[in-house]
Amino acid sequence: MEPVKVLALFVVTAIAEIVGCYLPYLWLKRDGSILLLLPAAAALAAFVWLLTLHPHVAGRTYAAYGGIYIVVALAWLFLVQRIVPDRWDLIGGAVTLAGMAIIYFGPRSAA
Repeated sequence: MEPVKVLALFVVTAIAEIVGCYLPYLWLKRDGSILLLLPAAAALAAFVWLLTLHPHVAGRTYAAYGGIYIVVALAWLFLVQRIVPDRWDLIGGAVTLAGMAIIYFGPRSAA
């Protein structure tokens, strides 16, 4: 799978997980409707399914996904919660992206 498709799949996967967790947060902490749990469950089911679409083994996929999740969560912080990430957020996001790239795209032996 080419890198652009892999990254796009990771981003969509992260959005599904964040939505699946944010909606119960709205219900529990912001007096949202209990009906928010229905789309939350659907989003989390989509998240699990999306993780299975990656071509690498599960452990490597989950490790690399963590880096993308952090960057997407920072984007969510800005776009949805209207909080501007500070320089430490951005530096941390850049470090996790570098780690993700090393884990996921690093050369592998044919073992």
